[in-house]
Amino acid sequence: MGMVAQLMGSLLHKSLFSFFFLLFLLHSSSSFPLCTNSRAPIRLNTPLAFCSYNGSSCCNATDDAELQKQFSSMNISDSACGSVVKLILCTKCDPYSSDLFTVESKARKVPILCSNEKSNEASMEFCNKVWNTCKNEKIQNSLFSAAASASEPISSSKLTDHWKSLTEFCKALGGSADAESICFNGTSVSFENTIDLNPPQGICVEKIGNGSYLSMEPHPDGSNRVFLSDQAGLIWLASVPTQDSGGTLDLNESNIFLDLTDMVHADTEFGVMGLAFHPNFTQNGRFFVSFNCDKVQVASCSGRCSCNSEVGCDPSKLNLVDGDQLCRYQSVVSEFTTNSSSSTPSEATSAIPSEVRRIFTMGLPYTGHHAGQILFGPEDGYLYFMMGDGGNKGDPFNFAQNKKSVLGKIMRLDVNKIPSSSEINDLGLWGNYSIPKDNPSITDDSELLPEIWALGLRNPWRCSFDSKRPSYFFCGDVGEDTYEEINLISKGGNYGWRLYEGPHIFHPSWTPGGNTSLNSINQIFPVMGYNHSSVNNKEGSASITAGYVYRSNTDPCLNGRFVYADLYGEAMWAGIENPKLSGIYNSTKLPFACAKDTPIACETIEGSSLPSMGIVYSFAEDNDGEIYILASKGVFRIVRPSRCNYSCASESHTDTASPTPGTSSSTAKFTSIHLKLMLFLSSFIILFNSL
Repeated sequence: MGMVAQLMGSLLHKSLFSFFFLLFLLHSSSSFPLCTNSRAPIRLNTPLAFCSYNGSSCCNATDDAELQKQFSSMNISDSACGSVVKLILCTKCDPYSSDLFTVESKARKVPILCSNEKSNEASMEFCNKVWNTCKNEKIQNSLFSAAASASEPISSSKLTDHWKSLTEFCKALGGSADAESICFNGTSVSFENTIDLNPPQGICVEKIGNGSYLSMEPHPDGSNRVFLSDQAGLIWLASVPTQDSGGTLDLNESNIFLDLTDMVHADTEFGVMGLAFHPNFTQNGRFFVSFNCDKVQVASCSGRCSCNSEVGCDPSKLNLVDGDQLCRYQSVVSEFTTNSSSSTPSEATSAIPSEVRRIFTMGLPYTGHHAGQILFGPEDGYLYFMMGDGGNKGDPFNFAQNKKSVLGKIMRLDVNKIPSSSEINDLGLWGNYSIPKDNPSITDDSELLPEIWALGLRNPWRCSFDSKRPSYFFCGDVGEDTYEEINLISKGGNYGWRLYEGPHIFHPSWTPGGNTSLNSINQIFPVMGYNHSSVNNKEGSASITAGYVYRSNTDPCLNGRFVYADLYGEAMWAGIENPKLSGIYNSTKLPFACAKDTPIACETIEGSSLPSMGIVYSFAEDNDGEIYILASKGVFRIVRPSRCNYSCASESHTDTASPTPGTSSSTAKFTSIHLKLMLFLSSFIILFNSL
């Protein structure tokens, strides 16, 4: 109970803070602040001289000077046309330039010019203005010539050399703004508040299973089957019931899909951390498991230590206790395959227990903050591997900001192209993977290790891609003393730890690994989050468990909102982007209840009407977009709000069932004894603050 007592003590000193922040998001095409190089905009200290952007921009002073040089080379004699072309040229600096210059993942030379024949709005006629102003003007080195895909470069041309009419021109270069896209109307991109911010009355859940699982992944065959794993190393194949069927999770715990208990070290901080199935799993049967091992117990647990001279970490300063060996515990990603014929991997009911290959192995400096989730990017097919800062209070060795360390990072790996031994050695890789050619170290920042996709994270616990907008990549990050955060991840994005904890500047008490200057990073603030004391004034919250954007129509009032919870299971939130496409989120703490007709009865929290889930380990999403909550007291699923007497005007079916428990929005508390007992009995404390 010593660790629990320390953890509880660390949660007592919290401060109240509540507001939400604009973030600068992610790679690929989708409307939120993002540049054409897939990186977040930078903050300008002074306005740009030529393009006049101030505050946030995708251009620095050097970029601005290059654009001015490019404009001068066009030698435009007509001032009106010159003004229009300058506006178009400077859209490269707009914080939303990625979307302005991208259509269906294809890059453009000219941004999408607002044009809508059905609209009478002047702002939608910018494409017309460009044509009417510049159609007969000769432009040297014209960006329009490049956009026309001329077979041979034309040193000087008019718009009419490439397009016969306004209609042809705007068909080629125009577009309209709608709920899912943006266009350039001659001014910086802006948005109108068009979202109904009235939050749902509450979240209704049913309990469909009694087991305690850490991860759940939908079967890639699109069926109602799912894979479930526990912390100890067992993986099962199960089926989830359809909504409103009254059914429960169909899982026979004696029929194990894969048993990894012999190679997994399972403890309060360790175990199987994640599962990921190859995008072509139904054809190749490949899947991947992230877990921890103990090099004292398992000979194959032999990765390099993450505390080494290359990252400025002196092992003698780690202050290891109880005679622990340096980097005794390791983070591992291994590849496995199904036990089936090559033609029917999706029909397999078990896997071959031996590894196909060891993808990644790394020794950990401490026993906490190693995250470990793995995900395949739905658009790029690469494996994303979440890694915490390695533990100890305040990240004393500054691993999260160290560009030569993979601790406190999100990695992006190519597991389809297996490197040679010489490539592994030359690049200093941690295993059998290759580096995607568009990773930040290759395209933008040579100081970064090649694996790194994003940095500045403390302990990213549970990440997900929005199934409708897969370029929205959400990650929860566990705070230290005050704040829990949800980030939207972008290429090369720096999320601030340990310079910041959420919106607050963080002051580490011990820094043997040196410091990073606040002014040296382009900090990306969380898009959602909460202060510890806003959840539990007595003990403070434990940590965040990030979820998913809810895309099911079972609860239409929740659709489009990102759902997340506190580890204690006493508080849940739903956040919505407002204005739509802006990257600005509003988040609301919601009451939640258990349906009266739940297939398995829910317990209630002592002294409260809230359902007792215990510790909320993870959320999960099935092939139908239904959202599940994996907790120490079972498997729960979000269901129709009317089953808990929550009103939702858009719900197609309603009933008058009374919720069990009630719909109180107050956040009840575990008693101190109950809370400590739950933490002690739960075999999962990796999300808590390491001391």
